[in-house]
Amino acid sequence: MNQAALTTAKWTVEEYHRLIENGFLDDKHVELLNGEIVEMPPEGIPHASLSSDSADYLRALLGDRAKVREAKPITLPNNSEPEPDIAIVQLPSSIYRAHHPYPENIFWLIEYSNSSLTKDLEVKTTVYAQSNILEYWVVDLRGDRLIVFRSPKGDEYEQRITLTSGTISPLAFPDLAIAVSHMLA
Repeated sequence: MNQAALTTAKWTVEEYHRLIENGFLDDKHVELLNGEIVEMPPEGIPHASLSSDSADYLRALLGDRAKVREAKPITLPNNSEPEPDIAIVQLPSSIYRAHHPYPENIFWLIEYSNSSLTKDLEVKTTVYAQSNILEYWVVDLRGDRLIVFRSPKGDEYEQRITLTSGTISPLAFPDLAIAVSHMLA
């Protein structure tokens, strides 16, 4: 018996938006990655608490220099509309009434990872690099470390830094010293 190859149906961002507008995804916690609708695991208590605290910390540091968005969609050109835990984007926030932030609006993205660590380190790193997101941070809750990706080139980032302490300055705001400990605990 011949087995035909399976082909996954790919979705565009526009088709994904129509599914949302028509209520087809109301009871689903999903995001669009490379044209595929992917289920998102529920947030555990540490994930929810730490990402929220970090967003508050970044708001205080950044003041009116940027908008800190929590778990909101961003629209990328590779048929992706992920919902990073934290997106630091350009102001004014009124521009996001017409569309989600595009790559050119994004300063950097942060994902808090426990059960989604593999997806965040492999799939999302590729999606973000392809979209020329200049900086992407992954907070590894299991490993108690901050993994920073910078300098996108093609499907990957040329620079990967792992931190467990100290401070880091985001590329977009080199005058800021962000305490790694605030991101991890």
